Amino acid sequence: MAFRVNHNISSINTQRQLERINRASSQTLEHLSSGMKINKAADSPAALVISENMRAQIAGLNQAVENSEQGISMVQTAEGALNEVNRLLVDVRQLAVHASNAGVNDEKMLEADQAEIQNALATIDRISEVTQFGTKRLLNGSRGANGVTNGDGLQFVDAQPGTNTSPVEGYSVQIDQVATKSFVQGTAALSQQVIDAGETLTVSEGGKTVSFTTIQGESATSNLNEFESRINEAGLNIDLIRNDDGTIGLRHKEFGSKHTFSVASTTAGVLSKVGDVTDAAIAGLDVKGTINGEEASGDGQVLTGKQNAPNVAGLAIRYTGEKPTPEGEIAGTVSVFQNSLIFQVGANEDQTVSVSLRNMSTRALSQGLTTDSGFESLSEIDVTNFQGAQDAIELIDRAIEQTTSERGKLGAFQKNTLQGTLNNLRMASENLTSAESTIRDADMASEMADFTRNQILMQSATAMLAQANQREQMVLSLLAG
Repeated sequence: MAFRVNHNISSINTQRQLERINRASSQTLEHLSSGMKINKAADSPAALVISENMRAQIAGLNQAVENSEQGISMVQTAEGALNEVNRLLVDVRQLAVHASNAGVNDEKMLEADQAEIQNALATIDRISEVTQFGTKRLLNGSRGANGVTNGDGLQFVDAQPGTNTSPVEGYSVQIDQVATKSFVQGTAALSQQVIDAGETLTVSEGGKTVSFTTIQGESATSNLNEFESRINEAGLNIDLIRNDDGTIGLRHKEFGSKHTFSVASTTAGVLSKVGDVTDAAIAGLDVKGTINGEEASGDGQVLTGKQNAPNVAGLAIRYTGEKPTPEGEIAGTVSVFQNSLIFQVGANEDQTVSVSLRNMSTRALSQGLTTDSGFESLSEIDVTNFQGAQDAIELIDRAIEQTTSERGKLGAFQKNTLQGTLNNLRMASENLTSAESTIRDADMASEMADFTRNQILMQSATAMLAQANQREQMVLSLLAG
């Protein structure tokens, strides 16, 4: 056995072990005090990178949750205002129905109805102008896709969030087929002989049927006036056509293939081709054409860009012209300005949803209807005469349809898009937080066990260091001789 005093190897070894245990004990103490097993990059470089990326995603998801909640509040604000517009429209319709009771009403009563209607319409305009969330006005048309047309017979109807803003020159419109109304044209005159024989004329439309038997001894004009009156009273959307040769025809008031009706007459040719046999009206046509050269579908006079169209998806225009566009020419252009509301509902780029809010002013509601009174929008209705009251009911019904449709769209957006996304975001945040916790958080039980072990080892190493230093003192006894 060799004895050396120049180097105390046992002491050096014990010091190294003590330093290692002390470093491990300090690290365990850091884990216990912070609750995390990764406090600096040196603890686990790869795990730190993964953890920080997860933290960025979690923060984004949590913010997306707040964004969705704020979006729901905005949608509820708009829908609450539309609910009041709906209520006002119902009141206005009731007044128009009252004004249509021409047999009872006098001039003062009609003026009172009109005054109340004007007040309600002014309130609707005020709601559309002042409804806002923060400083954003919601129902004045500034938060949707707006458009302007250039060309005879063209009218902008609507656009969706998927519609892109047009170039400066606008989107070109090509019309290949104009819309028509379904009709029936009689070939036999409604003569006095036919009238006196007791001709029965029947027309059915929209689940309603009118059957009229001519009054013997009365003229054709008188009988047709009565027939027309019964059609209007029954609420059929049918116009009676009187021709100079004594024949009559019926035509639907709405354009397009889905608006049709059926007729029958006792005498062949007066309305139906065969006596006492029901004939379907000749179907109307839907407008056909393209917008910006992209596919579009027709519904009556309204041409709408298909959902798979790259630029004009959801863009709807009305064409009231009577002739298609000549080859090589265009009917006009439509310029679109996209300003729909965009919501960031995800943690990453391009994870957005959008919704457009239409203009709810009375000038923008019920546009595009053809009425005998010449009303072009809800703002122009006048119930001080019978025909005006009748046409007002038609325009108000369209306005109610547009308002409820807008409310339904917002309700579906809130329920299916925002709330559905919100539930998914919360689950994603919870699961990602759990995954990040697994990587970064300390297992306190395991760390405490390691800390206790390290304390025991440190005490043992300290004692052994003292022993290693004392051992070298034994060599001096050899020198004491």
